[in-house]
Amino acid sequence: MSIRFDGRVVIVTGAGGGLGRAHALAFAARGAKVVVNDLGTARDGSGSTDAAANVVAEIHALGGEAISNRANVTDVAEVQAMVETAMTRWGRVDVLVNNAGILRDKTFAKMDLKDFRLVVDVHLMGSINATKAVWDIMRGQNYGRIVMTTSSSGLYGNFGQANYSAAKLALVGAMQTLGIEGDRYGIRVNSLAPTAATRMTADVMDEGTLGRLAPELVSPAVLFLASENAPNRCILAAGAGGFEVANITLTRGIYAVGDDAAEQIEAKFAAMEDRTGEQVPQSGSVQAEVELAKRCS
Repeated sequence: MSIRFDGRVVIVTGAGGGLGRAHALAFAARGAKVVVNDLGTARDGSGSTDAAANVVAEIHALGGEAISNRANVTDVAEVQAMVETAMTRWGRVDVLVNNAGILRDKTFAKMDLKDFRLVVDVHLMGSINATKAVWDIMRGQNYGRIVMTTSSSGLYGNFGQANYSAAKLALVGAMQTLGIEGDRYGIRVNSLAPTAATRMTADVMDEGTLGRLAPELVSPAVLFLASENAPNRCILAAGAGGFEVANITLTRGIYAVGDDAAEQIEAKFAAMEDRTGEQVPQSGSVQAEVELAKRCS
């Protein structure tokens, strides 16, 4: 196996079960020293277990090296302490996989704003807290790999998940800019959009489908996104052994000015939707460049 993590230190949040556990075991199997982080809660954020310690025991039984951590990713001080523990133990942090998350699914009409904020806080701010805690370390060592966990719900929407979808797409935006800012320091930032049978999907898919969606089938995507030859600013979808790249694209569009510009857009909207010749902008400024080019043509 050419993708190895010998000498690398990897932090995986939400690694007490499901995808996080599969990721942690996969990194350990390829030589990484792993911080297995998990608050030990149910998918709604309640309860408390020793899930992280159990995964560490699995890694030790396989001859790997790992430590458990129960930091709440929404607590900045706890996240910083987690990173400091890794630095004290191993002297570096090479990979961060932001995987921790919860669900509070309801239609928007029935959703309490507290549940909206909580889901955004865990998924979005939890990932930002952990990323901020390792950012200067990675800049200083001129190397780092960060994986955000987005979702098809964020990319394409899903009934009853306005809070989850908002948080997950926000992570893609964070990835885009952090990938630009980190590139000069050897930091690459990517996103995983997984489909897997976990506690998060247990009651939204039938048993037959869940049986084909083992979390272990997703983890190869994380290994690639965290490897030395990883891309930068990639959205990699994975599930059931299938892997696809998702992109946010810009069509060729039209040029419309004047008092009837809105009516021109309406009349030519089909042409605007035409994906022939669409592009994947490498930064936000490309949109302005495309629009100015239309005016000058």
